[in-house]
Amino acid sequence: MDVNKNNENLLAKIEGLLFVSAGLVGINQLAKALSVNENLVAITLHELDQRYKNEGHGLRLMWVKSTVQLTTAPEISKTIEDYLDIETTSTLSRAALETLAIVAYKQPVTRPEVDSIRGVNSDAVLRTLLSKGLIEELGRVDAPGRPINYGTTPEFLQYFGLESLDKLPFIDFDALDEVQGLNGSSEVLKT
Repeated sequence: MDVNKNNENLLAKIEGLLFVSAGLVGINQLAKALSVNENLVAITLHELDQRYKNEGHGLRLMWVKSTVQLTTAPEISKTIEDYLDIETTSTLSRAALETLAIVAYKQPVTRPEVDSIRGVNSDAVLRTLLSKGLIEELGRVDAPGRPINYGTTPEFLQYFGLESLDKLPFIDFDALDEVQGLNGSSEVLKT
């Protein structure tokens, strides 16, 4: 059998498994189900991802560490919302967005660390983000008071139409620290 035919067959099988999966699927799960090695699955997933992007498909792969899920392309979200008659009524407050950004970029991060960056108590905002499923508890830190570590969830990625945390816009925190030090202010820069 031809190597190209084998690759297409594996790609089709992976695509089918992702289609019927209700959520994130580990590369190791796919490899086990298909009786192939994880490296081959990862290579095939990246090939599938590139096809979706380069050929204008309405699907994308959302990556969370070594797991993946089939999702719709962010650029067709309005069409899907209209078709499903979904009203986007849930918006996040400025405090929630600020806190969520801190968690996304600094994760794992504790409430005291978030409070220190924001300059205010973030307990209520963190509870709101937890209830919306945008962040999750990642365990406790081995320190006095055993504070909880927080991180983002796959729902966070979906909410913002991101395929992975690698797609977050780059922020040069060292440059921000330098500028803030020059201004003598710990206030977050506004653009």
